[in-house]
Amino acid sequence: MARVPIVRVGDTLIATVVEDLQDGDALQLQEDLGRALERTGARGVLLDLSVVELVDSFLGRLLNDVAAATRLLGAATVVVGIRPAVAITLVELGLELRGVHTALTPDRGLALLDRLTAPPAAGRTGGAVSRRRGAGPSGSAGENGRAR
Repeated sequence: MARVPIVRVGDTLIATVVEDLQDGDALQLQEDLGRALERTGARGVLLDLSVVELVDSFLGRLLNDVAAATRLLGAATVVVGIRPAVAITLVELGLELRGVHTALTPDRGLALLDRLTAPPAAGRTGGAVSRRRGAGPSGSAGENGRAR
């Protein structure tokens, strides 16, 4: 059974998959991440899948479950390093991975986590406040909650 090392860097847990995951490995990773989040109070999880060459529907659903569980524990998850063949397989399996943030590289993933976990800036208002004040399309929030 492959163990996936989980390292804490600041407020982020980094889990680097070092070989293809079998079902039991993936379930263990899910449990280990949950325990590490509970123990550390980390605000972000970076899951590096750069070496993963094969994915099936079980692993695809588990990625979605990991992201949902980390959200419930107060953290954001970014999956990095998904290979093109893995992305194509996930699409062919019909797995949308809703709520799973992705980035091409660990550096981009960490930058995305910084944005996702950053506290709101003082004095900023959300899109709903802007719309109530009569802001038009240029002042309304887009799908991701940011002003267009």
